[in-house]
Parts: sequence; C-alpha cells; structure tokens
Amino acid sequence: MSEEHKELARESILLRVLWMLLFVIVWQLAELVLGAVVLLQLVYRVFYGAPSASLLGFGDSLSQYLAQIGRFGTFNSDEKPWPFADWPTPQAPQGETPHSVPPAAHPVRDEEPKL
Repeated sequence: MSEEHKELARESILLRVLWMLLFVIVWQLAELVLGAVVLLQLVYRVFYGAPSASLLGFGDSLSQYLAQIGRFGTFNSDEKPWPFADWPTPQAPQGETPHSVPPAAHPVRDEEPKL
C-alpha cells in the first residue's frame, strides 16, 4: 500500500471511531427512552386491557433504530443510523391487537341561523 492510501485508511477509521462513540451515547439515551416506553405500555395495558397503538409503533421503530446502531457499531453495516438515514418504519404488531378509541360522536348542528 502507498503511504497516501494508508493515511486515508487511518483517517477513515478514526472518523468511524468518533461516529461510533457518538452513537454509543445515543444508544444509552435511546435505551432509557425504550425502557420508559416499556413501562408506559405496561401501565396502559393494565388499565385498558390492550396495548397502545401509538406506543406499539414508536417502540418498534425505536427498537429497529437501536438495531441499526448495533449493526453500525459492530461493522455489520457502513450506513450510519438516523439522522443520516431515514427513521425506521414501524412494522405491524405481531402480538395483541392494540387498543383503539372510536371517534367521538359529534353533535348535529343546526346550520340555519336562529332568529
């Protein structure tokens, strides 16, 4: 290898190490958020008898994001996770059917002005 190629490879790995350190910090924060989502989902499930649809979607996409960080950090992927890539799209739940709230009935309004 030429000296120029070795220098570029060294700079490349040093830059990757910096990104990996940044994503380790992001991992720690996202892990705390995921723990909070787990607890909120449990409380929601106890009170409503079914999990929250919005927490299901967010929890799944956050789990996929953590997997992307892990793949990048372990050199299984060269693609940096969000914000450099799109936020992961949540997949359809494979467990319980989520709790749904039917839309509220709106009162019928008399559109004619009253005199």
